[in-house]
Amino acid sequence: MNRLTVGAVAAVVVAVVAFTLIFPRFSGGGEKASGVINAQTAPEQNDRRLAVRAMVMEPQTFENRISSTGTVVADESVSLQSEVAGRVTGIFFTEGELVEAGRLLVKINDADLQAELRRAEYRRNLAEIRERRMASLIERNATAQQEYDVALNELNVVKADIDLINARIAQTEIRAPFDGIIGLRAISPGSYITPATYITEIQKVNRVKVDFSVPERFSGMITQGQSFRFNRQGSENTYNGEVYAIQPRIEPNTRTLRLRGIANNDDNVLLPGAFVEVNLALRAIDAALMAPSEAIIPEMGGQSVYLYRNGKAERRSVEIGIRTDQRVHITDGVVSGDTLLTTGMLQLRPGMDVRIAEIRSSAQ
Repeated sequence: MNRLTVGAVAAVVVAVVAFTLIFPRFSGGGEKASGVINAQTAPEQNDRRLAVRAMVMEPQTFENRISSTGTVVADESVSLQSEVAGRVTGIFFTEGELVEAGRLLVKINDADLQAELRRAEYRRNLAEIRERRMASLIERNATAQQEYDVALNELNVVKADIDLINARIAQTEIRAPFDGIIGLRAISPGSYITPATYITEIQKVNRVKVDFSVPERFSGMITQGQSFRFNRQGSENTYNGEVYAIQPRIEPNTRTLRLRGIANNDDNVLLPGAFVEVNLALRAIDAALMAPSEAIIPEMGGQSVYLYRNGKAERRSVEIGIRTDQRVHITDGVVSGDTLLTTGMLQLRPGMDVRIAEIRSSAQ
């Protein structure tokens, strides 16, 4: 019995020792490992403060740019129409052709005017002969001065009639008013046209104008000669332009200022009427404090932000300037070195305890 008792006790001892040595291996390190995890997570689990991200405000140079949309306009453009009614006797251009200023494009029947011109020229010849005869007689005192004056006046009247007929003939000739590209024609030879008839159009596009608008608050920052960039839909190319004209008033309906720029178009890729996106560079702002858009809280009568002060959130009213798609220029209410809270805007309250989980510089 004594031997059995001693053996049982020894077996129990061996089992306890084996359990003590083997069990920690299956439990991942035992109490020691478990204690390390708890020691690491306990501060965060026990910290009831709101975890937020923050940004240290540092001044930087901000290149102020504004974006707008615009329309390409031909440098010169006109719809060709006749000054008189009549039948078209000739069309002297090809659609899409480049023509020079003064070139004859369309001719209207002028047979009756040509007949009047010949008759007037005959009258002029007779009047010139009579005027020379009277001048010869007046030199010899063979006639009265009054007779010579009548002859000279008749000659001048006939010359004026010829000038009038030539002017009416010129109205039957439609010529290119400037160098440009002819559009699609709407008439054919033999058509009867009137001054209301649209014939075609001519566009001067070796350089183009770009019309666009900017908000009223930027009106004091724009001057003639200011450069801008623009691009058109369907193209990755960027084109350069220059503001050459500024509308001298604000549009009352949109509260915008209309601008007109000029740009070279030597390759004729910019077509009048095209939609373009304009990027206009205003003067650079030195020592600007730029905040992310999500940090700005809109409120009645203005905007505000939350700053970090001694472990607490402090609400501060601010004035803002230029906005971009991601950042806002703060002009008043925040100074260099302030710590701006950038997350948790919906949970934050003035005086709330906060913990900064991540911080970076606004100049990054």
